[in-house]
Amino acid sequence: MPARYGALTNEPYPVPAVPDGVVPPHLWLQEVDNPFPDQPTGTIIVDPDAAYLHLVGVNGRAMRYGVGVGAAGFDWEGDAQMRFRRSWPRWKAPDTMIARRPEFAPYSVANGGMDPGPGNPLGARALYLFQNGEDTLYRIHGACEPEYLGEAVSSGCIRLLDQDVIDLHDRVRDGVRVVVLPSVRNGAISQLY
Repeated sequence: MPARYGALTNEPYPVPAVPDGVVPPHLWLQEVDNPFPDQPTGTIIVDPDAAYLHLVGVNGRAMRYGVGVGAAGFDWEGDAQMRFRRSWPRWKAPDTMIARRPEFAPYSVANGGMDPGPGNPLGARALYLFQNGEDTLYRIHGACEPEYLGEAVSSGCIRLLDQDVIDLHDRVRDGVRVVVLPSVRNGAISQLY
């Protein structure tokens, strides 16, 4: 496991180390040849079937991050704009989630949400996605349990390891385009190496 996945001690809240042997090497953050050469630098492209998020770079390169994506019935696709980013964000459970999971009612928008820190479903960073000027309620965020990286288990958000979402947060700028490709496997993730 690369050293970058060790415990982070310079954050306001603890970020534990990713255990050795849990995350397959193909899902580790790495610089790769850009598979989307027609996209401008700075564009974020999520391929849910491959469980990758690519940040288009310069000179034919891209940063590739392993992700967890929406479970069947909760997946989302399309073009969005990342309007803004937050470090250690508050999580506000959407009404649709509270309807499915009433135990999240204390963390509703009306109740002010959940404080940042350990246990917050958004983790260390969140990038907020908008379409046509409206909040989609979908996020690119941290707090992906390492054992679920590469799987379709979320309620629609794109989840990264906290170490990776901190890296992504620091590389992007507000206003970038985000493209979430359609899944051709109906929620199943292929393991592409």
